[in-house]
Amino acid sequence: MRGSEKLVHLDNCTPGMAQALPDLPMDKTVMVRLLRIGFFGMASYFEQVFRDADISENGFHVLCLLAATESGSESPTELAEMVGTSRSNTTRLLNELTTSGYVERTAGCRDARRQLVTILPAGRKKVDETVLRVSEPLENAFSDLSKTELAQLGFLLRKMIVSFDKSARALRIVA
Repeated sequence: MRGSEKLVHLDNCTPGMAQALPDLPMDKTVMVRLLRIGFFGMASYFEQVFRDADISENGFHVLCLLAATESGSESPTELAEMVGTSRSNTTRLLNELTTSGYVERTAGCRDARRQLVTILPAGRKKVDETVLRVSEPLENAFSDLSKTELAQLGFLLRKMIVSFDKSARALRIVA
């Protein structure tokens, strides 16, 4: 189903959902559904690009994060948080990147229980090669948004992310 068809389906089924579930805040529910449809569409859009580059989207994201740090290193926990995936999925991902020769894991200097992941020269090369493949599709993916709209979307998504932190704190206080 194409994105426009998914939006028609969303619009058509929302009134029925609102009637069947009157206590569910429908405006927020629609927002969650829009985000899920958008994220699924984005993953589908980029799937072939990353397959052709022979790296997963999350693997590329990890390598980009490591390449952007001054030291080229980061903890697995920090990488999991920034990529937006579970620690167990990050462990699997780091195993793949290590096997491919893109990163290495070492024990921390001050605490041997704390691991550090460091990008290797082959990982930096893979990032550079993949950037060449991803740049045009990335531009195309957002080509229907003006610079102003893209900035507004970025602002609103950042605001939403921070609101989740505040909401989670409020839930812990109530519980």
